[in-house]
Amino acid sequence: MGDMANSSVDFYPKSQRRELNHAGGFGCTLAELRSLMELRGAEALQKVQETYTDVNGLCRRLKTSPTEGLSDNTADLEKRRQIYGQNFIPPKKPKTFLQLVWEALQDVTLIILEIAAIISLGLSFYAPPGEESEACGNVSAGAEDEGEAEAGWIEGAAILLSVICVVLVTAFNDWSKEKQFRGLQSRIEQEQKFTVIRNGQQVQIPVAELVVGDIAQIKYGDLLPADGVLIQGNDLKIDESSLTGESDHVRKSVDKDPMLLSGKQQDGAVENNQNKAKKQDGAVAMEMQPLKSAEGGEMEEREKKKASVPKKEKSVLQGKLTKLAVQIGKAGLVMSAITVIILVLYFVIETFVIDGKTWLAECTPVYVQYFVKFFIIGVTVLVVAVPEGLPLAVTISLAYSVKKMMKDNNLVRHLDACETMGNATAICSDKTGTLTTNRMTVVQSYMGDTHYKETPDPSNLTPKTLDLLVHAIAINSAYTTKILPPEKEGGLPRQVGNKTECALLGFVLDLRRDYQPVREQIPEEKLYKVYTFNSVRKSMSTVTCMPDGGYRLFSKGASEIVLKKCTNILNSNGELRSFRPRDRDEMVKKVIEPMACDGLRTICIAYRDFPAGKEPEWDNENDIVIDLTCIAVVGIEDPVRPEVPEAIRKCQRAGITVRMVTGDNINTARAIAAKCGIIQPGEDFLCLEGKEFNRRIRNEKGEIEQERLDKIWPKLRVLARSSPTDKHTLVKGIIDSTIGDQRQVVAVTGDGTNDGPALKKADVGFAMGIAGTDVAKEASDIILTDDNFSSIVKAVMWGRNVYDSISKFLQFQLTVNVVAVIVAFTGACITQDSPLKAVQMLWVNLIMDTFASLALATEPPTEALLLRKPYGRNKPLISRTMMKNILGHAVYQLIIIFTLLFVGEIFFDIDSGRNAPLHSPPSEHYTIIFNTFVMMQLFNEINARKIHGERNVFDGIFGNPIFCTIVLGTFGIQIMIVQFGGKPFSCSPLNSQQWLWCLFVGFGELVWGQVIATIPTSQLKCLKEAGHGPGKDEITDEEMAEDEEEIDHAERELRRGQILWFRGLNRIQTQIRVVKAFRSSLYEGLEKPDTKTSIHNFMTTPEFLINDYIHNIPLIDDTDVEESEGPLRRRFRASPPPSPNKNNNAIDSGIYLSTDVSKTPTSSSSPVSPLHSMETSL
Repeated sequence: MGDMANSSVDFYPKSQRRELNHAGGFGCTLAELRSLMELRGAEALQKVQETYTDVNGLCRRLKTSPTEGLSDNTADLEKRRQIYGQNFIPPKKPKTFLQLVWEALQDVTLIILEIAAIISLGLSFYAPPGEESEACGNVSAGAEDEGEAEAGWIEGAAILLSVICVVLVTAFNDWSKEKQFRGLQSRIEQEQKFTVIRNGQQVQIPVAELVVGDIAQIKYGDLLPADGVLIQGNDLKIDESSLTGESDHVRKSVDKDPMLLSGKQQDGAVENNQNKAKKQDGAVAMEMQPLKSAEGGEMEEREKKKASVPKKEKSVLQGKLTKLAVQIGKAGLVMSAITVIILVLYFVIETFVIDGKTWLAECTPVYVQYFVKFFIIGVTVLVVAVPEGLPLAVTISLAYSVKKMMKDNNLVRHLDACETMGNATAICSDKTGTLTTNRMTVVQSYMGDTHYKETPDPSNLTPKTLDLLVHAIAINSAYTTKILPPEKEGGLPRQVGNKTECALLGFVLDLRRDYQPVREQIPEEKLYKVYTFNSVRKSMSTVTCMPDGGYRLFSKGASEIVLKKCTNILNSNGELRSFRPRDRDEMVKKVIEPMACDGLRTICIAYRDFPAGKEPEWDNENDIVIDLTCIAVVGIEDPVRPEVPEAIRKCQRAGITVRMVTGDNINTARAIAAKCGIIQPGEDFLCLEGKEFNRRIRNEKGEIEQERLDKIWPKLRVLARSSPTDKHTLVKGIIDSTIGDQRQVVAVTGDGTNDGPALKKADVGFAMGIAGTDVAKEASDIILTDDNFSSIVKAVMWGRNVYDSISKFLQFQLTVNVVAVIVAFTGACITQDSPLKAVQMLWVNLIMDTFASLALATEPPTEALLLRKPYGRNKPLISRTMMKNILGHAVYQLIIIFTLLFVGEIFFDIDSGRNAPLHSPPSEHYTIIFNTFVMMQLFNEINARKIHGERNVFDGIFGNPIFCTIVLGTFGIQIMIVQFGGKPFSCSPLNSQQWLWCLFVGFGELVWGQVIATIPTSQLKCLKEAGHGPGKDEITDEEMAEDEEEIDHAERELRRGQILWFRGLNRIQTQIRVVKAFRSSLYEGLEKPDTKTSIHNFMTTPEFLINDYIHNIPLIDDTDVEESEGPLRRRFRASPPPSPNKNNNAIDSGIYLSTDVSKTPTSSSSPVSPLHSMETSL
């Protein structure tokens, strides 16, 4: 949190009066305030006393009143901003557009294309000297017309143009994404408001508008927006864990430690309400000190350092695509090389052997010209082979998805996260706020001998009971807790203050009564005595004076505690009835336990009357809060969001395991998990607490062992009372695990600062847009703008859709490529001239590619995507079914084109275009071939919409207007080219009959598609898949490199040899001691029950989401392979298969024993892995 030290308040000794000019007439300079804020506790107090006598002296120096605040004088506020700076952290500079362009240019496919284009351009400008002389032989080198010769440069230029297109689109996407993200950030920042006192009135202003000298009011649960000094407060505690790492709350008071630092969680209850002297009683006022803007500079540096560390490995899709592009490129190179060689041989043999010519010196330039022409034909073949639409398709698909995902409340920060999400096999989710609404509500109650499962009808309750209940709730709760009307029409009412008390107030409103009049009748000043809630009492009690001079005490608290103090209970008529221990046990069995099993927190509400006369001894609490009369017992829950169970069902159907990681107690967690459907009765699952989890995964030395973790995580569904470290351990353990045939891909949700490590470690980190801290958002890949779990399911859908869109595009693109390459190749070899001219090729290539990528990449996702298992890392991009489609359609198109090429002139009764003399006008024959080719592509584009062998290719076609527009648009332009393209496009106009034939043949594609769909893929064993994920060995090296980054130098040495072994062990032991101490103190903090209401607790016990993707990390190094291969295989076979994540199309299951010589021979259980996990956790 870069804003900790930045704001500070410091004040001048009198001797420094000359500095006043700096301070523009204020009694303190920025530097003084800053140095003051660096002090803590007694030192700070001493400094304040020395410099300004007391806090009020400081207020006077800053020209502000502790009770009235600043005046709303704009000039004064502006002046303060100029002198002391503004209260916001300047954002880091965005990347410039040129930087983004440069990044986009690094793509492999684009580089291959650029080289091809430059060669092609260079050759087109090469004009050989000397005219052909008869002596040099006049080999017919094909009908090279001048249009073609002049248009030579068009090809290279067009390729470059397509590259420029791709680069600009990519850069523009990144830029707009960045802008969107900044927009969201600023929107979130503007929504943060804070209460200050100006002109004696409480006003809410945006945090950025706070100025030095503002008097602010803090209430329970606030996040401090700036640094300051405490003026007055009751029982104020601050959570400084993000600064000091101490999980205990720090007590702040005017006479001990008045320094408050920004970004801290405030947890103040008001102990004594006696001091009514000041207006903002019960709240805390403090001097506000804006964050200094200069901090921006240092932040930049740190950001740069952070940015240089690669966040995660290359996304699965990128890996597969790069590999595929290189494979296609190689194939294209081979084809073009063969083409060139054949043409050269043909020429040489025909000229020098058959015609018996001799090589004459003056003919050399002419022969060179021929060779250059052959080379250009070769480059054409290469260019046609390389799918330049591929990077564009990926970019468009991702950009389109990201835009649409915004509407589904997913703000994507890293493009590849979108597609990684489609492969997710595990999600580790928080509970509070993600699976639940984070609004406590009373769902069950027990009043007047009746157990109500929903809100009772007020007419069923006696007026006396109802009245007592309303008073007990309204008076005996912090008056700062309120329920405000919703911000938006139709929204839920806003809950302000303690969530549990909000639930009770909400219950009063549900009973059609209002708590406000009661509070107005007995304002806070009239409360006689308050025993505030704390973790020891587990209850809160308030005493009020009765009109007859007696007193009435209202008490509420954890039901098991308060019921022990009850001796009476109100019956159904509202009369007292005695309540004996026997009745209490029955009540616990009949009412409280059933409520607890439903995941409810039970609260008992009771009262006691003291007669007038002798005043009781209020300080003796044990004699006061006793002999109570129970009014009601209510069950409060944080209800599951209504859409969550369905979303989780979808995830499970889609082969994704959902795990819940929460700081809540295990019973509540289990109940909520059952309601969500994370655990189902009869399943074999584990629900563990953080302590137990740690006990099971650590060995005697306290190190985390991957083997132990592997025994636990496949069945683990709920991890309760967990710390952030546990979350990170679990995520890391699942990702590094090697059991199962696929590496697990894990998504995690988090909202707290301490979730950062887990979010970064996960394959996809989701941060909460509303509840999340800035740190969590920085570490995340996707921000859920509505904090809702069902948005994650949308992200999965979009991720899978991206994957499918690219596969659709590849299926279409490769068919075009295969056909075009073969036609160009055979045409060049047989007729020494390609039937498809270079410019026509480009129209087919560039326009069809770019347009097709637009059309196929913008298919909207359907629910059907969630019915299949994740593809996994090793699933090839081009499945067998797709390969069957590609080859099947290519066969059809080749048959048609070759038929037209060799017997077309007879069929249409036109002149043959095959051996046309030089410079002859474009022939109808070749125009028909070109036109038919394009028509077949158009119809095949419709076939390409389905990649899993579905029959109905028109399904949902009208749901995608872009697709329809593009197909019709391409058709329109094709008519223009053929009818009016003329020489540049080598086309001559066709008549209607010829057009109909072209259309008919094109339509045949759809029919042929049905024929192909009938052939079962399983019969075609010969088909190979293409575009696998990175191979086993490659993964291993990458992983190792990645791990290497996490481990510091000493451990790296440790891996290389065993020399440093003992030194390493030594370090581990000290680390374990630290970890143990750290954990024990952490868990003590966790055990305080019922602290879930304090927002602070979400900090110490955040809730986590864990997903499992297993990396292939070498299980055994080569030295152990021989002896342990057998037993290992057996051990893994014997164990039951982990959760149903096995992929139908997994290529081969089983364990990969990869060998890696560079590492010391350690099996996976060696302390190396626990060692670094411990490093990171510390």
